[in-house]
Amino acid sequence: MAIAVYPGTFDPITNGHLDIINRASAVFDKLIIGVYDQPGKQLLFSPEERVDMVEKAVADLPNVCVKSFSGLAVDFIHEVGGIVMIRGLRASSDFEREFEMALMNKKLAPDIE
Repeated sequence: MAIAVYPGTFDPITNGHLDIINRASAVFDKLIIGVYDQPGKQLLFSPEERVDMVEKAVADLPNVCVKSFSGLAVDFIHEVGGIVMIRGLRASSDFEREFEMALMNKKLAPDIE
């Protein structure tokens, strides 16, 4: 079973997030939405509220589940048996940061795409 993980703060979940979720859920057997509990960062909603919002937004997708996590995304992906990390770009300006994160994640967890 191919499990993908889409980590993020989802504060709040947006139509862009939902587009990525719909596309990824059509490709992978199971998609886990990892709602990141980021202590110290000023967010609009609590982790529980964000999990609840995401669960309601994806309720019609049977192969999608939602879990909260803290720590490194690659550790969470290993914990849930994922093999792929899903990421999205809002604008081309996001590419540089995402590319740097992808390189670091590859060093930390070469088994995760």
